[in-house]
Amino acid sequence: MKYSSQMVAKPYFIFALILLAGEILFGLTMSIQYIYGDFLFPLIPFNVLRMVHINLLIVLLLFGFMGATYYLIPEEAERELWSPLLAKITFWVFLVAGVATILGYLLVPYAELAELTMNELWPTMGREFLEQPTITKIGIVFVVLSYILNVTMTVIKGRRTTISIILLTGLFGLAFFFLFAFYVPDNLIMDKFFWWFVVHLWVEATWELILGALLAFVLVKLTGVDREHIDKWLYLIIAMTFIAGLAGTGHHFFFMGAPGYWLWIGSIASAAEPIPFFLMILFAYNMVKNRRIQDDNKMALTWAKGTAVVGFLGAGVWGFMHTLAPINYYTHGTQLTAAHGHLSFFGAYVMIVFTMVSYAMPILRGRPHGNSPRAQKVELTSFWFMVIGMIGLTLALTVAGILQIEAQRIPDSANAMSFMNVQEMLTPVYFVRSFFGVMVFLGLLIYFYSFFVKEDKRVVA
Repeated sequence: MKYSSQMVAKPYFIFALILLAGEILFGLTMSIQYIYGDFLFPLIPFNVLRMVHINLLIVLLLFGFMGATYYLIPEEAERELWSPLLAKITFWVFLVAGVATILGYLLVPYAELAELTMNELWPTMGREFLEQPTITKIGIVFVVLSYILNVTMTVIKGRRTTISIILLTGLFGLAFFFLFAFYVPDNLIMDKFFWWFVVHLWVEATWELILGALLAFVLVKLTGVDREHIDKWLYLIIAMTFIAGLAGTGHHFFFMGAPGYWLWIGSIASAAEPIPFFLMILFAYNMVKNRRIQDDNKMALTWAKGTAVVGFLGAGVWGFMHTLAPINYYTHGTQLTAAHGHLSFFGAYVMIVFTMVSYAMPILRGRPHGNSPRAQKVELTSFWFMVIGMIGLTLALTVAGILQIEAQRIPDSANAMSFMNVQEMLTPVYFVRSFFGVMVFLGLLIYFYSFFVKEDKRVVA
């Protein structure tokens, strides 16, 4: 480890993985409720499970991004982190605020939680993905601002690279677009516009910049390819992300009362959104092909290549599958949407966190050349369990979505099946989905186990 301040990344990584375990468990519980509707009811209703499941995903990714940044930036800037103490304080503030919010969801009815947190003074609650109480949102702003301050000061006082500048651009975008979470117009259509400014422009714009920077950093370290070569790829990927991602917000404005020209803008821009993810595949495999070093940490490179491929499948292929307006008319809000959401979040963002953890954690634990071959073999097993499990889950949801569309959306009102009858028809598919969900969770447990695999015994001559 080049810089001692990089050690602050360790608790962020550990807590992100703990949150991932909780997120998967809540997702599995939801999958059981799809089959047995009264499972754990009224202890944990479905709407609460869904809220916790999604909020845990958002928080774990933020913890993962923060840990990755605190590890990456000192090496890119070639100096110690500006304030390791601030990074440690930020971790504990975010942890306490996040845990308190999740416990609030689980233990207090949402309407009462709004009253307890005095939501009426500044109403921001009640919107999907942004259910956090206003006081929590304010806390998130302070956490993110302190995080960005720490990273920015480190970059300003040290070396500036393409990777660090693109990462900072993504972080500033993340902070800026979250501010729209505080504005809730009375008009429902206007509310949806500004709501998507947070949700879409995080996931399909600013987070992609963060993803690109983290992927480039790991590939620089593991392949030894010249930065000039990597920078050219990064510029191309980021340009396509901005062009397609920003205008691609329009695919959320199809059928909500917005002007009809969004049907064209959203469809055309969305057709280009898979391009940055396809470029990431070419980027990753081109770097590996032209590598100048053979690093012992093979698993970090496996996760990096997996991020590019699975991210393209989830965000690119499954996204494009139902994003054009004439198709989206029938598919919107079906299980096909859920299929796209699961594979894209896992492939693009959860896997990049695994990439950084698999690269950085061995170094943080005093293993500069990566984990032992035995540990990496166990980790490879966990990789395939999670990837195959998530792809299987996605295929099950895709089948469920197609059946749902055929039975409920395409027929006229006289012949269309009711929602609940369709859900009952899909029960066998939901069993398959749950099976693959369990497989993903087992993969994560195997990943945890790989941390405790002992080093290989080496014979000293």
